[in-house]
Amino acid sequence: MFWVLLLLPAWAAAGISCTRLCLAAVRAATVGAREAHGHDLTLYEAAFLSGGPARVADLTLVSMARQRRLLLAHTGWATVVDPRGRDDMERSVLGAIGPEGQSRIAPVRAATAAADSVHRLADRLVAAGLAVPDGARTTVAGAVRQVQAAAAAVLVLAVAALLLPAGPSGSGVPVAVWFALPLVLTLSCLAIARIEVHPVARVVVGEFGQGAGAPVGQFAGQGAQGVDESACLWGGVVVESCGLQAGQQHR
Repeated sequence: MFWVLLLLPAWAAAGISCTRLCLAAVRAATVGAREAHGHDLTLYEAAFLSGGPARVADLTLVSMARQRRLLLAHTGWATVVDPRGRDDMERSVLGAIGPEGQSRIAPVRAATAAADSVHRLADRLVAAGLAVPDGARTTVAGAVRQVQAAAAAVLVLAVAALLLPAGPSGSGVPVAVWFALPLVLTLSCLAIARIEVHPVARVVVGEFGQGAGAPVGQFAGQGAQGVDESACLWGGVVVESCGLQAGQQHR
C-alpha cells in the first residue's frame, strides 16, 4: 500500500493545477468579454490586433517608406529622408533610428515595438475591450505550464509506484488505473487549453493577419488614415506588393 503515498501527491498536483488553469481561463474570458461600443479602429490598432507590437512597427516603417520619408534598403538599412514625425509612432521610429539618420532595420523594428507609444496603443485597446491585458495572458500561460509539470509529475510517480514491490491494491483495481485518472485529467486540460486559450493572445475579437509565417502584413500607402496600396516586409526588407484588400482587416 506504499503506492498510495505516491498517489496522493499525484492527485493533488493534478487537481490544483487544473483548477488554477480553469480559473485563469475564466478570468481571461471575463476580461475579454467586455463589449466595445463606438470604437473605430485606426490602422495602427488593426495592425496591433493583427500581429502585436511588431506588426505596428512594420506598418509604421513601410508607411513612411511608401511616402518617401524613409528609405528601406534591401541591404537592411533604414535612412531618414524627412526627420519630422507626423504622429507618435513615426516619432518612435525616428527616435529609434537616432540622430545619425541611418540604422539597421532590425534594431529599429525592435525599439519601435517596445516604445511607449505602442504601449499606450495597447492600453487603449484593452480599455476598449478589444485586447487582453498582459497580466491575464501571463496568468493563463503560467497555469498551462503548471499543468504540464503536473502531468510529468504524475507520470513519474506512476512509474515509481509500479516499481514498488507488488501488493494488494485494496479494491482490486490495478495500481496503474489509479494513476491513469489524474494523468488523463491533466492531459485533457492541456488539450482543451491548446484549443481554447493556448497560446494566449492579446486579441479577443476579430480575425486579423495571416500568422507568424506569412509576410508581415498589409500596410498603407496613405499613412495611418487609409489603405490604397500594400507592401510586404519580409525579414526587414520591402519585397513586393501583397495584393491584399484593406476590407479584409475588419468584420
